[in-house]
Amino acid sequence: MFAPTPLNLPKSQRRLLRLYSGLDEGRKDSLLAFAEFLAQQQENAETLDASATVEAQSPLDIPRPEEESVVAAMRRLTQTYPMIERDALLDRASSLMMAHMLQGRPAADVIDELETLFSQHYQHYLQQFSA
Repeated sequence: MFAPTPLNLPKSQRRLLRLYSGLDEGRKDSLLAFAEFLAQQQENAETLDASATVEAQSPLDIPRPEEESVVAAMRRLTQTYPMIERDALLDRASSLMMAHMLQGRPAADVIDELETLFSQHYQHYLQQFSA
């Protein structure tokens, strides 16, 4: 079932490749979206660490398309709110994505909750600058 992995990779990377190769296409897309989410989170944290003075940022105006997958919504919301610390979102966003993928929860409902989640975290972010 699992494809062989290159032996010159670290053990954790070989394991990740084995797990990835055993997933169906939809779950592969979700895993990649989640990895992009984590990479962008790290990038944003490094950017914040590098800047001495930080001012509140406004969200980007990226409209929600009529038809959108949960994975695409995560990408859009991550791009819309690049200033939000992803660690705070990680647990709830992951739960929502899994509810859609594994429990069949409708994408529109999950996306609505994701939008609310990101908006709430943005409001918390703004409060840090008004304190």
